[in-house]
Amino acid sequence: MENLIQLSLKGNKRACAKLITLVENYPEEAEKVLKEIHQHTGKAHVIGITGPPGAGKSTLTDKLTKGLVDQGYKVGIIAIDPTSPYSGGSILGDRIRMQDLALNPNVFIRSMGTRGYLGGLSKYTKNALKVLDAAGYDYIIIETVGVGQSEVDIVKTADTILMIMVPGLGDDIQSIKAGIMEIGDIFVINKSDLFGADRTATEVNMMLDLSMNMDRRPPVIKVIASKNEGIDNLIAEIKSHIDYLKESGRLIERRTKNLKLEVVELIESELRKIVITHTDSENRLDKEVINILNKEKNMYEVRDEFLRTIDRR
Repeated sequence: MENLIQLSLKGNKRACAKLITLVENYPEEAEKVLKEIHQHTGKAHVIGITGPPGAGKSTLTDKLTKGLVDQGYKVGIIAIDPTSPYSGGSILGDRIRMQDLALNPNVFIRSMGTRGYLGGLSKYTKNALKVLDAAGYDYIIIETVGVGQSEVDIVKTADTILMIMVPGLGDDIQSIKAGIMEIGDIFVINKSDLFGADRTATEVNMMLDLSMNMDRRPPVIKVIASKNEGIDNLIAEIKSHIDYLKESGRLIERRTKNLKLEVVELIESELRKIVITHTDSENRLDKEVINILNKEKNMYEVRDEFLRTIDRR
């Protein structure tokens, strides 16, 4: 494993692929890897690409990556695909749209299934992200699952979030809904050669006009990803947002907040393991649930008793 880590730190793509497989499937080994590479992380700028199904996220990711590579950057791509709730499998079809990028020495593509994890990402997206960050990729693009209005986990991971929209997805009420519309740093109207593109851009701008406490107004730009139109403008806007984050101190602020959430999640995970291990050994949880059902206790009393037991340990 040590050899894999050293090779990945030098940018070896095969080593990166093997390490990502490791941190995705073997939690104990993942912890050792992530501890080892921690000092080498934090240099990449993470771009989140989100939006509804059919918005052209994969095509946009493909063209955006090519534009960045043409400018001399190394780009890592983590493409998230939905996992079947029945078979547990995933098609990982996003890679199909990026086949011509796969052999580029400055591009790394990894497809990941959600494995039932909600929020538009995979449970182990952050682990894969750290491997690519340590490997020296300048930009890491995370393409989420086609998300709904409340699946906004990308905001806990990315530095710059591109909200992809297309004409004709709904009425103007859709453009002012909370949740997914509140996380965009750059709004991208893709397929802008379709009828209604101008109206969609106008509706998004109206929504932004209603937003309060906004020290930076997100730009709304129109692109036609399939024809590679507007991509240079998009890259310019991304770089402008990076400059804003650094100059305003928001980059450190955003990453600090996200790291705090990640640490809390790790603590919660360990506490859950302790509780489950303790209760399973004595079948205590089953007994307490019966007590709650029979109204002999309430849930909060049971919670407090478990916490006191864990504290004594």
